[in-house]
Amino acid sequence: MSKTLREEAKDASTFSHSPYSRAKVGAAIETTDGHIYKGCNIENSSFGGTVCAERVAILKAVSEGHKKIKKVHVFTEDGWPPCGMCLQVMTEFADMNLEVTFSDKNGKETKKTLHELLPHAFTSDHLK
Repeated sequence: MSKTLREEAKDASTFSHSPYSRAKVGAAIETTDGHIYKGCNIENSSFGGTVCAERVAILKAVSEGHKKIKKVHVFTEDGWPPCGMCLQVMTEFADMNLEVTFSDKNGKETKKTLHELLPHAFTSDHLK
C-alpha cells in the first residue's frame, strides 16, 4: 500500500537540516503523471542559502523531467503554510488551481488552491 502525501511529507520532515530554527519541514508533491517527490528544509548559516522543503521537492521533480505539479502537501509540527517564495516557484510548474495542503502533528489539515494563497501571482504571462 502506498503512503499518502501527508505521510510522505511527514517522513521527509525527519531528514530536515534545521539547526538554527529547529523547525522541521517536510513536503511531498505529486506530478500530473503520478510521480511523488519529497523534500525537507535545508538551512544554512548564511540564511540566504537556506532552501525550503517545498522547493527541494519541486526541484527534484523538475531535475528528473517532471515539470507539472498536481498536488502539494507540507507538514510542520504547527501546520505552517508555504512561504511566498515557494508559492512563486509553484506558479512556474502548476496552474493556479493547484491543491496545496498543509498539516500539523495533530492531523489538522488545511487545503487551499494556489490562487487562494497567492491571488496576484507574477506568472510567465506577465513576460509576454
